[in-house]
Amino acid sequence: MSEIGIPGARIRSFVERIEHLDGELAELNEQKKEVFAEAKGEGFDVKILKEIIKLRKQDQDERDEHETLLDTYLRAMDAAEAEPATKAPERKAA
Repeated sequence: MSEIGIPGARIRSFVERIEHLDGELAELNEQKKEVFAEAKGEGFDVKILKEIIKLRKQDQDERDEHETLLDTYLRAMDAAEAEPATKAPERKAA
């Protein structure tokens, strides 16, 4: 077969670099898991720690918008619970 102009060495280089990074990511994820386990062992709530990390990644405007929307939804649910439940009209089968 003839060479079709695909630089195989360059492709191999990309693949090997990505594979190496995947290995590093797996190692980092394992370390992160160990830190969460350590925090849990000391009595900290891992879900709350993850929520804090998520919030710290957001900028202040995004965080404020999220909190406002959350508050709006909670108030709407509370208001709906306070209203008497309305029953949907029954439909007769033909």
